[in-house]
Formats: sequence, C-alpha cells, structure tokens
Amino acid sequence: MNKIARTAAALSAAAFTVGLAGPANAELFGIDDPNDSPHGSDLFAASVDHRAHKLVIETTHDNLRRAPSSGSGGVVFIDTDSEDPGPEYAFVAGFTEGTDYQLIEVEAFRPETWGEPVEGSYSLDVDYAADTATFVISRGAIGNPDEVRVAIRVSGPAFASRDWLGQAHSFTPWLARG
Repeated sequence: MNKIARTAAALSAAAFTVGLAGPANAELFGIDDPNDSPHGSDLFAASVDHRAHKLVIETTHDNLRRAPSSGSGGVVFIDTDSEDPGPEYAFVAGFTEGTDYQLIEVEAFRPETWGEPVEGSYSLDVDYAADTATFVISRGAIGNPDEVRVAIRVSGPAFASRDWLGQAHSFTPWLARG
C-alpha cells in the first residue's frame, strides 16, 4: 500500500473512532498536514490518543532516513494545564539511527526555557518502512492530567526546514483521557 493510501486509511479510521468515542473512551485526534517542507522529515499527518494510562502520539512523515546526516528530529510539546498558557512538557527526539530522546519540563516553546528531564516511563519507536514516529508517554510521567493538547514541530538540518503541525505554536484541541 502506498504512503498516501496508508495515511488516508489511518486518518479515516481516526476520524471514525473520534465519531464513536463516548465519555468512557480515550479521545483520539487525527489531522493532515500539507506537503510543505523540502526535508525528508516533512510532517504529513499526526494522531493523538489520550488513553487511560498513556498518551500516544504518532507522526507520519515523508521519507524518514536512518542516516544521521539527514538531521531529522522533532519535538512534541504537551500542554496539561489549561490555566497556564503554553506547554508544560516537551518530548525531544532525533529520528535518525543512533540518536536519543528525552521528556523534559518546559515553560514555553523556546529552548532556553526548557528544564529538567522528567522521571517516568516514555519511549519512541521510529519505523523507517512506514515513515512513522510513535511517542508513548505514561500519564504518570506528565502528572496524570484529565486533558491534554499537543503541538508538534519536526525539522531537518537547517532552520528553514522546520515544519509545524498546522501553524507554528498551535495546539490540537483539548483531549480528555479514556
């Protein structure tokens, strides 16, 4: 199945799931992003699934590469407090072979406001064949919030190759936990 068909199928399933979700189920949000970056990490789509015990974010890209020379990476900003504008956490990751990832506390989007690593369970799986990156975070690691929203930024080796999901610094809607 080609990449566009896989993405369309995944997002159709996500839209169908959102339509069926009741108050006792996790909220799932899916969105397409335009082909607007020349870099291989161009963000095509994302889904956010706020489950009972974990938050799962899957991003779909254009031609993720293992080579560190691609400079591919991303940040998932997580907002857990509707009273405090901006994110409280950032999951920072490289998408190339041999890079690492870390969940950190933040005060804003700017790196100079980024703080200490978070203790708790979180992981990243990059699937180069499917061009996806899946971020999994235990709810305990982010304070067990009732609702979350996320903003996603991916990038290549140069500032010009930054690609946000939607507009820069924009969040998904608030998603209740399942």
